[in-house]
Amino acid sequence: MSWLKKMAYVLCLVALLGAMSGCSEEGPAEKAGKKIDEAMDQAKDKMDDMGDDAKSAFDDLKKKADEAMDN
Repeated sequence: MSWLKKMAYVLCLVALLGAMSGCSEEGPAEKAGKKIDEAMDQAKDKMDDMGDDAKSAFDDLKKKADEAMDN
């Protein structure tokens, strides 16, 4: 799933939560929306961590390749 598609899902969820915020009482849909929002935040954090790990691994490989080329 592309980054752009994931961001579109997040924006849709934010819009949905914004529309539901007009309710005075928290109903089952709002509770479910909050849980979805929390899950999306956790997924974003995991994806950020994975991106950092991938960049670190790439940097390590690049460094090793540069060292191999120097020898």
